[in-house]
Amino acid sequence: MGVNLWGVVDPRLLDVLFASALGVLLFSRVNERRTLWLLRGYLFLVALAWFVQRFENLPLTSKLVDALVLACSLSLAILWQGELRRLMELLGTGRLAVLLGNPQNELRATASTVAQLTEAAGRLSQSRRGALVVVDMGSDLRPEDFLNPGVLIDAQLSSELLLNLFASDTPLHDGAVLVKGNRIVSAGVILPLSRQGISRYGTRHLAALGITERFDRCICVVVSEETGTLSLASQGRLERPITSSRLQDLLKELIASSSGAAATKGASSPVKASAVATQASSRLSVSSSSEEPLP
Repeated sequence: MGVNLWGVVDPRLLDVLFASALGVLLFSRVNERRTLWLLRGYLFLVALAWFVQRFENLPLTSKLVDALVLACSLSLAILWQGELRRLMELLGTGRLAVLLGNPQNELRATASTVAQLTEAAGRLSQSRRGALVVVDMGSDLRPEDFLNPGVLIDAQLSSELLLNLFASDTPLHDGAVLVKGNRIVSAGVILPLSRQGISRYGTRHLAALGITERFDRCICVVVSEETGTLSLASQGRLERPITSSRLQDLLKELIASSSGAAATKGASSPVKASAVATQASSRLSVSSSSEEPLP
């Protein structure tokens, strides 16, 4: 015998709860102030359309507002096609914890992670050995997210192991190394490439941009094989060239902001948590350097 939910709970209350939950979810995934403004403006138009529809003697105004909402919906779908694709991927693979920003099962990156990555990157840069390291800070990266998931390593993170993995005579040196917390998960990973800056960047930099465009809670450390230049990618932005000390400062800031955002979500609103994480990543910008394309 079925249970009539509407007879127990006021449907208007459920409507408000569902709409509020959806609104919180949308705002919690916004990482840029400009995007937040666009979302607010769109929701204002939706509310205006709903309000106008309450009056039957305003048919022309109602049609105009509905047409405006439809045009804005199509425009935002085009503007946010990457974010919408990412949302569909998360829903399709059942990773609701990542979508909701649940930090329960995340492997935390620590000061030791920063120290090992910085030391390895500095030594690789000095010897001009190409390298690409992906640090997962809660995106829950899985094998299906890569063109090739590489070889499972599952070892303690150390600068010595990273140097060995990126040695020119090893079969895995051309791929990326995936790091979660203080563990090296896999090596020889082939990442999807970004379409931006194809003429300016080499394969490693395009791969770093590509993975950070799709997953906002991971960062990439890149070492150029030709020049030894160090770079750091986050949320589809690339800063280069940088020194080892600058790399260390950026890693500390990004990892601390990621941990702070997760902690803030447990104590306050998701919007504030998202803003904390964005402060560090917004400092990364695509360099206007006139260097030759880097590998």
